[in-house]
Amino acid sequence: MDGGGSSDMTLAFELDALKQLAYPDEVFNDARQWSEYVGVVSEKPTYVVTNFTRKHRIRQDFFSGPRGREESLTNVKAQFETDRHVFVGTSEDDAALADEVEWEYLPVEDAAEAADWELGEPESPDQQTDDERDDWP
Repeated sequence: MDGGGSSDMTLAFELDALKQLAYPDEVFNDARQWSEYVGVVSEKPTYVVTNFTRKHRIRQDFFSGPRGREESLTNVKAQFETDRHVFVGTSEDDAALADEVEWEYLPVEDAAEAADWELGEPESPDQQTDDERDDWP
């Protein structure tokens, strides 16, 4: 899904967009192939985002934390100076937010089609033994 553009990109997913992808962990791994930074933004409390990303073994470069989405996207853009900043979302509100903070907007359906990601209820990654986990100390 590099869209023919630069791979010097910061990619932010709205949590609701990730929840529409069958394999969010694979999406993050794939996105890392053509993005410098990948993370999650949401209005939900931090623990909701953290629980989802841990359950799906997603390693984020950034997340919204206690801030709102607008402040988060603004801060991420200032911190990660890449050629492109793309926000993957699910609604007209997400598109308006992206426009407001000068990010490119991409509906999750379009992103999934372009990158060959499967839409659907998120599935938990296969259970791995502790020896196989790359996030285990």
